[in-house]
Amino acid sequence: MLKLRIITALVLLAILLPVLYFGNPLAFAAVVVVFFGAAVWEAFRLFTPGSKQVLLIAAVWTLVFVYAFFIVPQARPQVWFGLGVAVWLLRLAPSLKIGLPSLASFGNTLLSVTYAVAIVACFAAIVTLYRHSALYLLSVLVLVWIADIGAYFSGKAFGKRKLAPSISPGKSWEGAIGGACAVLLLAGAAVLSGAALFADTFPVHVQARFGWGGLALVLIAIVALSVCGDLFESQLKRRAGVKDSSALLPGHGGVLDRIDALVPVLPLAALIATWL
Repeated sequence: MLKLRIITALVLLAILLPVLYFGNPLAFAAVVVVFFGAAVWEAFRLFTPGSKQVLLIAAVWTLVFVYAFFIVPQARPQVWFGLGVAVWLLRLAPSLKIGLPSLASFGNTLLSVTYAVAIVACFAAIVTLYRHSALYLLSVLVLVWIADIGAYFSGKAFGKRKLAPSISPGKSWEGAIGGACAVLLLAGAAVLSGAALFADTFPVHVQARFGWGGLALVLIAIVALSVCGDLFESQLKRRAGVKDSSALLPGHGGVLDRIDALVPVLPLAALIATWL
């Protein structure tokens, strides 16, 4: 399994890194659209297990996404960023406490649309951050990856208090705090280094605009939202009775399994970026 995970990761990197840095807009658009379509298809599968209409619904959402963010470039993505942050704060994150509606209910249908909106906001943020620069986009992605890695090792070493035992028994408060500390330390080190390599990165821009206190608050919010995104997808999978969102990525599960923590984070980062 580990060998398969490594091979899949290397293949993905071999595709994604050239697309990001060669600056071909058509290649970038193609990759984004494929990943968006896969993510929204997987999401609706988790909300409506066994439904034969999932592929059609995902295709419609993908066409709308393409039209809104590639065919009509004058569309205001900031609206989507604000909407994405709002649905997480008002509906999706609270579900971690109040639970999910039953699969057969109208509430579940509404929640599926709400989560689809959150995915649109996430991919709209990817497009916008990339249009600033590939490094700027990567600097936000890396924050989430650092939080995940830091949480994993901190949880392994110190984890005692379960964060959400009914949703994801493996996650602990100590892991979440460790992930936040890792993000704060590494982002702070990047800012303090003053290196030209980090000049056009999200943490450097945030610190320059809001100071160290503002940077710390933004980074803590990013870590907290990344945990919410991860837990929300785990909640969906547990209710649907599946281990992974799909088997599209051998050894890794589905696309949604890889971007669940990014779904709430990227709209917030893109919204903040519009104020910088």
